[in-house]
Amino acid sequence: MSAANGIQIATQTGVERRAANHRASLALLLGALGVAAIPAAVYVSERSQRVGLLDAAWAIPVAFCLGVGALLFARGARGKIAWSLERSGGRMRIRTARVLGVLAICIALSAAISVGFYELLLRLEG
Repeated sequence: MSAANGIQIATQTGVERRAANHRASLALLLGALGVAAIPAAVYVSERSQRVGLLDAAWAIPVAFCLGVGALLFARGARGKIAWSLERSGGRMRIRTARVLGVLAICIALSAAISVGFYELLLRLEG
């Protein structure tokens, strides 16, 4: 602390300010949206009279693309950490975004398999 005109002012020495890692935040957001896309579409199809369950299949490519986007932004955020010599934060957000991105891709693939299998059963039935 130093005194200037009778007022004590706190000075910070040796304190590093972490650079913002917006890619990590964006990756986390895309991963969360990707995981929520198909359940949200199913919820809308249950509540709406105009949207059927098979119409909710349009959320499958959306969830897949959001999951891939989350993985790509997480990779970019990891590169920013390396580029900034470990001064950029967001490691936990990157890890969570990777998990959510992979989960979104898995949900999208399982939904695509189920819709494809349903269509196959319809063709074999009649």
